[in-house]
This record gives sequence, structure tokens and C-alpha cells, in this order.
Amino acid sequence: MPDAQPHLYLVDGSSYIFRAYHRLPPLTNRHGMNVGAVYGYTAMLWKLAESLSKADGPTHMAVILDKGSSSFRNEMYDQYKAHRPPAPEDLVPQMPLIRVATRAFSIPCIEQAGLEADDIIACYVTEAKKNGWMTTIVSSDKDLMQLIEDGSVDMLDTMNDRRFDRAAVVEKFGVPPEQLGDVLALMGDSVDNVPGVPGVGPKTASQLIQEHGSLEAVLAAADGIKKPKLRQNLIEHADMARLSRELVRLVCEMNLPEPLDALELKNIPEEPLREFLVDQGFKTLLNRMVGQGARPSDGERPAPAPMPAGPGEAEAISVDRSAYLTISDAATLEQWIAEAREQGKVAIDLQGDGGHGLAEGLAGVSLALAPGRAAYVPLGHGGGDLLSEGPAQIKLAAGLALLKPLLEDSSVLKIGHNLKDQLRLLADHGITVAAGEDVMLASFALDSGRFGHGLDELVKRHFEHACLPLKAVCGTGQKTIRFGDAPIAAATEYAAENADMVWRLWHRIEHRLAAENSTRVYRLVDLPLVPVIGQMEREGIKVDRAYLAELSETFATETARLEEVIYEAAGGPFTIGSPQQLGSVLYDRLGLKGGRKGKSGAYSTDQSELERLEAEGVEVARRVLEWRQLTKLRVTYTDALQTQIDPRTGRVHTRYALAAAQTGRLSSNDPNLQNIPIRTEIGARIRNAFIAEDGHSLLSADYGQIELRLAAHMADVPQLKEAFARGDDVHTITAREVFGDEGKESRNKAKTINFAILYGISAFGLAGRMGIGRDEAKDMIDRYFERFPGIKTYISTTLQQVRECGFSQTLFGRKTHFPNIRSGVMNLRQGAERAAINAPIQGTSADIIKRAMVKMPGALEAAGLGGTRMLLSVHDELVFEVPHGDEERAAAVIRDVMASAGEPVVTLDVPLSVEVGWGANWGVAH
Repeated sequence: MPDAQPHLYLVDGSSYIFRAYHRLPPLTNRHGMNVGAVYGYTAMLWKLAESLSKADGPTHMAVILDKGSSSFRNEMYDQYKAHRPPAPEDLVPQMPLIRVATRAFSIPCIEQAGLEADDIIACYVTEAKKNGWMTTIVSSDKDLMQLIEDGSVDMLDTMNDRRFDRAAVVEKFGVPPEQLGDVLALMGDSVDNVPGVPGVGPKTASQLIQEHGSLEAVLAAADGIKKPKLRQNLIEHADMARLSRELVRLVCEMNLPEPLDALELKNIPEEPLREFLVDQGFKTLLNRMVGQGARPSDGERPAPAPMPAGPGEAEAISVDRSAYLTISDAATLEQWIAEAREQGKVAIDLQGDGGHGLAEGLAGVSLALAPGRAAYVPLGHGGGDLLSEGPAQIKLAAGLALLKPLLEDSSVLKIGHNLKDQLRLLADHGITVAAGEDVMLASFALDSGRFGHGLDELVKRHFEHACLPLKAVCGTGQKTIRFGDAPIAAATEYAAENADMVWRLWHRIEHRLAAENSTRVYRLVDLPLVPVIGQMEREGIKVDRAYLAELSETFATETARLEEVIYEAAGGPFTIGSPQQLGSVLYDRLGLKGGRKGKSGAYSTDQSELERLEAEGVEVARRVLEWRQLTKLRVTYTDALQTQIDPRTGRVHTRYALAAAQTGRLSSNDPNLQNIPIRTEIGARIRNAFIAEDGHSLLSADYGQIELRLAAHMADVPQLKEAFARGDDVHTITAREVFGDEGKESRNKAKTINFAILYGISAFGLAGRMGIGRDEAKDMIDRYFERFPGIKTYISTTLQQVRECGFSQTLFGRKTHFPNIRSGVMNLRQGAERAAINAPIQGTSADIIKRAMVKMPGALEAAGLGGTRMLLSVHDELVFEVPHGDEERAAAVIRDVMASAGEPVVTLDVPLSVEVGWGANWGVAH
């Protein structure tokens, strides 16, 4: 033992484990077990034990864990930690390995039934002080900050690389450590369900303790507090405040499970650590140990192991594209089909011939049966010019005739990437694929928010391999050729590699679905939607070309008229579409105040800036906003839609992206139908262009206020749940609760707040949206949370979970990851927080409408309504084409399916309202 003062490090194990679990994507060991948290924990512990300098590093160390979920505090208050979500299912099996990892470092791992880890830490701190030791608590837990004492106890927050002493506690909470328990008792804790005093937050609690000195003194002086609501709450909830004080009080005088001397930190021995790393297959950490050549010494400490990027450590692969096979004869293809049947699975990838829309043909099919064993079957390649005879290949009809039984055989698993597009191409040839798995959707269910899910990006992240780019086969610019005209050798390398990568990716990530509780959302929501969406894309929707042309001319005339109005208000002509010229007009020519310049030196004229000026009554800003919208809609819709009508069908066929919006919402492209304004007259005029076929009506079915209904359920807000059950207007209810009246102005404010709160808006953001002062906006938000405390609890609980876990979850279990939730860059962090608040609600809404779409074809068929076709999904709305005379019956079936779409997986406390209308065009139906 050195003569220097012993320095004990006590690691709050739960904090470390959760940070490790959510800092890293999932990782499997060589036994197929999910060990992402184990790996991250091991690397973090190594860094802590070995990378600190000798001066302030530990001489003694222990990891402290919770033994179980119950302690003596549950006997004091049965609701203690009642609302805390259970540990993630895929983390629970890793806990025994985490204990093994700790002991592999020869570091004690201490836990004791009936005591929480915080209490065990407090007992060791107390004993260490008695012996004159210095103690560092490795944590960021505010409860443990009660133990900080200058000269003997500090706290190290390794995530933010910050040490807390007495001054830091005062800076953070306004009181020193010895008064922190009283502050915590007053403010409560929504995560641990410590009740506290309603309406008392950290700031108020701190001010009360600063003024009165202790909790009991605050309660004794409650009668004299001037604010009536605060006075009333302190008096009515005094007993709960006292109970809360006992719940946050740390136990400091229990017998130690292990004596202090047993916690001495010695050099990390090569064994058993090496044995543990080998057994788990942690190559990066093991290579670092091997590279050191011997166990670390006091004078030569290793650098911490780098955290692997992406979902676990990438498995670097080597690909020989020249080994891929071109199948140009029926006998060879039959051999591959037979082998696929024998092994029961095959990866497939289809190559279009380079056409557009439904006119795109099939150039060929690639197959993979094992890593590196892939082939391309050209079926529709030309010779590149009119005089060429074309390459040797199986004829399209003959090749598909051979492949059809395999693709339609439910006993053979077909693995693809973005199966929707694959299935659509095959459906054009009368083939319905059975038993398909989609690598893209599986990745989306596992890693939404972490990265994109395109094939090239997934291959790069999982295998550190760059696929052959399409431009290497088809060229770029004016020299671009159709894939069907590409040389067969190059086409084989590209297409076969795609199938090879699909095979490898599926076998790398498939096991994670069950391990990470993503099976339900993948198999019940996303995967069954693939054929449904594919059929909707093939159906398309009819548009009135003549009406569009007329509307384009009308918009052009209105745009020209607006330009003259803008020139007059601006004092002369300029290029309205030029942000630089517009900024100069607004702030130089017109002399308006408040302009902000960007890095280029030009004034900002973005949407928010023009809306600010519009609110100040600036005519030019208002008219430019109108001009921009009209111009965008004309270019995006009335002009573009005319060119996007498929010549074979006379209809527009939008393409849906199933793995683009990270919350799970569908998005559409070519054309994008999601951005047509919903509540404006211009939007209605564009919708009028979408028409029904002769003898049919268009039927629109739209969820009413679904996100507010989900918020009422998920946040458990009695007033809102009762209002929705009665069919009352929820915005009027909110106006009455928050503003005390139900007038039109109050209702409009309430409507804005209802939706803004769900998107995590700040007082600053609400002030800008409503054109009011920041203080007034803050008061509105405070009143809202006071009247609907469940919403406030939902927000704080959601943010706490995301900060701990790294992801949010919908009611169906869909995860959305937020890598920036702990970012040191404020804008990134705040943006992640706002998105995290809304993601569970918006994601659940997306899951519900997807479930409705999956159920819909079968329900319509069972009701004898097979002639009713689902055409579009736009946000919370579904659009159908219904034969005349079937509208009433179809409306009843559609309404019932949508209203109960979540069941039996998810049953809501509030009814889902579905508004249905129909007519000759979408505008009338909507």
C-alpha cells in the first residue's frame, strides 16, 4: 500500500451499464448472444481503471450494482419507482456477463439485497471518510451529490468529463450538498416516482430552501408564503414532502459487504481478462492487449479501446467479383433453383431495364445461395444499338417460367432488399412472391435514426466494403446507358454482388430482431405492408390532364399578378426568386429592421424570417410568401403531374418509401403527394385534379386528431380522455382549462398549444408561432402543464428514457434512435429532444395506419367489396376508388378497420375517430 492517501473510486454500475447499452449499437459475440452493453461496459471500465493519471487515479475501486428492483423504500411508499420502465429485454440477459467482465478485471462487483446501489455507495463513502480516505463517486446521479464534501468526496461524470465538488453542486442546484436532499424532496422525481410537492420545480425548491434553510422550516412557514397556489400545495402536501425527504435520504451506516482493503486496485492481470475477451470474441480489445505484449504496468498505461462504429464491430470482408457467375442457359438456372429449394432459402435482387414508372421492364435477376456464391441471370438485355443481336441469355418468358415456382413456393425463403420494388416488377409478369424477408425493413426496425438503410450504406457499415457503383456499369451524364444495355460482364458483377450482400446482411442482422424486441414491429407492421403498398403503387390514381393544364395557366396568371403587387410594394422590380435581391430590397431599400445576415453576408429571407415580417405588417413579406407557395405548387404539381401520367394507364403512380422517415411514417415521391396543403383553398384546387374512373367515386378516410388522442392515452390525461370519449371538441376543453373561457380566440390559441406541446416546442418557439412575448408563452405552457400534468410527466419520462436508452419506442415497440440526445452542441441536442418527445406519438400513429392498410384488403374482400381499391396513403388519410353504389358499405368497413387497427396488439383508452367522405374527385371527398 503506498504512503499516499488512499483514493477509492466507487462506480455507479447501473449508470455505466445503461450508458454502455445505449452508446453502442447492438453487437453479438461468437456464441450468437447480444453483448453490445457488455462490450461497451468493458471498454469504459478499462478506460477508467487504466487511463487515469497516477496523481488523481484510484488506489481502490469497486463497481456497485442494484441487487433487485425492490428495496426498503418500496415498503415506505408502494409507488416508489412504479412508473420506471423495466430494463430492456435484450439487456437483462447481459447482466450476468457484465458481472463476469467486472471480475475479469479483478475489480470487486458489489450488490446487496434490500439496498439500492446509492445506499451501498453512501455506506462506503462514510467508512472511507472515517479512515481518512479520498472518495470519487463515478456517476452523474443527483441523489449521490448529497455525499459530496470538499477534501474527501467528489463526483466524476465520465460522460461529460466533469468533476463535481461542493461549488459545482451549489452552481447546479443553488444549495450545498447537505441541503440538496431537502430540494430533492420538494421537487420530487418523476423517474423514480418520488411525489414531492405539486407545482414545485427545481428553481422554486432551491429558492425555498435558500430562504428558509430546510424542508421543515419551509413547511412551518407555508402559511406566510404569498403565492396562493404554492402556499396551498405546501400545506396540503406537507406529508408527501416529508415522505419524499425520507425516500431521497441515503443510508450511510450499514455493514459493508466487503471491507475497504479488499477493494485495492492492482494492475489488470492478463488472465482472466484475456480469457474473457477471447470467449466473447472482442477482437478490438483483445488485439489491444496482444499489441501491448504484456499486462499493463504502472508506468505504461494503455489508451482506452476505441468504440466500434455502427451496429457492433464491422466484419470486414473481401469480395472477388470475378467469381460471380453469369447464368445464360436453362440447365444451369435449373441447378441453382434446385439448390435453393434444397437449402430452403435464396437471396434475390432484380434489375430493371432503366425505364420509368410502370413502363420499367425487367433486365435480369440475381441470386445468392451463400456468401460469395452469387449469379446473375440476364433476361432482357439488348445489344446497345439497333444493329446488335444482343448477348447470349435465357429469354425473358422462359426464364421467368423457371423462376416462378421457386418464387411462389412458401417453403423457400426469399431474401431481398426493398422487396416492394422487387415484387412490383415481378407482379407485372404475374408472379406473386411468397415467404419474403426484407433486409432494408429489418435494418429500419433495428436502427432507425442511426443511419440510412440503402444497400450500399448498410454494406459499408456492416462489412467495411464498397459495392460496385451503378455508374461504373451504366456511366454518367450524357453517356448514361440503360442497365438493359450494359455489358453482361459488368452487369453480372454489379447485380450478383447486390444479391451476395443481401444474403450476408440478412444473416448478420436477422438474429437481432428477437434479441432487441423488434420482431413485432417488423413482422406485424412493416413486412406485411410490402405487398399492399406495391399493389397501391401499381393501381395509381387518375388525374385530369385538361384540368391540370387549366390550373397551371390560372396559377401562372395569379403569379404574374402577385409579382406586380410585390414590385409596387417594394418600390420597383427585382428578381423575387433571388434571396440576395429580396434581402437587399427588404433591409436596404425599404429600411426594415431586425434583418440577420448569414456567413455569406447576405440577409436571410427564409420562411421564418418572412413570417416574422408578415406578423409586423410588412406587405412585401406577405405577398412573397404567397408567391413562393403558388410558384412551388405550380412547378411541383400542376406542371409536373402532367408529365408524370403513365402513358400505359393514364394514371399517376407515386412511389412510397417504407424506410425513410425515422418515426415510421410513409413518404412518397414521383410525385410527392405528402406536401399538398391540407387546409388551404389552393390545396383543395390541386386535389380536385385527382379524379375517379368512370363508374367510381373517390373515398377519403381520415383519422381525426389521432396524435392528440394518442397523447391522451399515452400520457394518461383524464380530461382529454373523457373529452374524446364524449365526442367533445378537445381544443375547447383545452381553452377552458388553460384560459378559463371557450371563445374563438382562446380556442385557436389552445389548438396551437395542443399540437405545439406534442412537438416539444419551447417558450421561444411558441412565442414566435403565436406572435406573443416569450414570458406570455412560458406562462401558457406552465398553465398547460399545471392543468394537464400527465403531459408534463410524459415529456419528462420520455426524455429521461431517451437519454438513458438512446431511443424512444412506440406502443408497438418501434424504436427511433437519437444519437444527438447528449450532444454538446446545443442546437443538435435540443433538436433531438424535440423530435424525441413527438416520436412515440407520431410513430404510433404511423404504426396504426400501417396496420389499417395491412388489414384493409382482406376486410374489403370478406365484405364482398373486392372492387374497392386502396390508392393512396397521405399522412393520416387513406384514399380509395369505389364502384358506384358501394360507397356506404365500403365506408362502414373502412371506418371499422381504421378505428380498430391497433387491436389486438394495442388497445387504446380513447376511441379513434375516422372521418369519411366521397365524390367525383379527391377535393370533394376530402
